Amino acid sequence: MNTLTIKELQSRQEIIEAFPVMKQLRTHLDENTYLELVIDAQENDRYKMFALLDNDKIVAVTGFKPMITLYYGRSVWVCDLVTDTTIRSKGYGEKLLTYVHEWAKENKYESVALSSGLQRTDAHSFYEDKMNYEKVSYVFKTSLI
Repeated sequence: MNTLTIKELQSRQEIIEAFPVMKQLRTHLDENTYLELVIDAQENDRYKMFALLDNDKIVAVTGFKPMITLYYGRSVWVCDLVTDTTIRSKGYGEKLLTYVHEWAKENKYESVALSSGLQRTDAHSFYEDKMNYEKVSYVFKTSLI
């Protein structure tokens, strides 16, 4: 019996329920800031959040947004992808990222792209070796505050 399900998180309660897993990736966020940012991104930036559940327990979370740029064309940008650190290497990340790929194809997007912190070497191996991503650029940022 397949106990894995993928669910879009839309209500405040659903978003909050994903916080303990998302906090493992976005350690700088408290629950209120996280909730505020997710709702703002959903309302203003087409951000979508999905959870992978195993027996109704959230085991992985992703947030992404469809976008159109001159560099990527019609693409989906994965903003967040995290599997609960206590249960990694069970295929949860692969299943959830594959779902993003399928969502992108169904909605006529041509590619999926993401950035990953320089220190996250295990994640880089996952993206390159398991998910067939290629390194195509560096991402730069500057603070304005």
